[in-house]
Amino acid sequence: MGDIDKLIAANRSWAGRVTANDPAFFETLAKQQSPKYLWIGCSDSRVPANQIVGLPPGEIFVHRNVANLVVHTDLNCLSVIQYAVDVLKVEHIIVCGHYGCGGILAALQNQNLGLISNWLRHVQDILGRHKLAIDSCENETEKADRLCELNVVNQVLNISQTTIVQEAWQRGQNLSLHSWIYKLTDGLIRDLGLCIQGNQELAKNSSNIITKICETKPLA
Repeated sequence: MGDIDKLIAANRSWAGRVTANDPAFFETLAKQQSPKYLWIGCSDSRVPANQIVGLPPGEIFVHRNVANLVVHTDLNCLSVIQYAVDVLKVEHIIVCGHYGCGGILAALQNQNLGLISNWLRHVQDILGRHKLAIDSCENETEKADRLCELNVVNQVLNISQTTIVQEAWQRGQNLSLHSWIYKLTDGLIRDLGLCIQGNQELAKNSSNIITKICETKPLA
């Protein structure tokens, strides 16, 4: 059996187990999509959103890209956010980065990886803004971990400044933004402490969280 055939066979087995446990699961799932959460994470194959938080299909809306970036010119990501906020009415947007991210490490080391190096310029912009704090780390691992954390917080701030989120808050929609980071070696999520539910909290908390991250050892 080839590699692709194994995937098809695994799908049949998985669907059979789910149906045996809940015969109406797929029929019910096909009729609705009402997740409370939008997950913006890294494309890394080791960081599957649903499994990490123990949620079944239908419970979390997901967008993933290299280094979990939210770029104001990325219509793909913005379209996902807009659909999640305006149509699905999610209550939480979670940016979840992870320690050991290859994209973050490539940006930190200024590696030339071809086309993707243009995408990672956004991470290098964050590196430039916080160079002193990152250079003060004791070793390369800590530098990468700190940049991973700072990247997550900056992406949350980018989301908060989109017209999509600003308009949602202006009309009183219940919407919170969260900054998480995942550790590959223990499977646990760390909350980086930036939770924003409106412009007042945005102004009050964002600079404090960035300062805290820059002044303390990475949570990893």
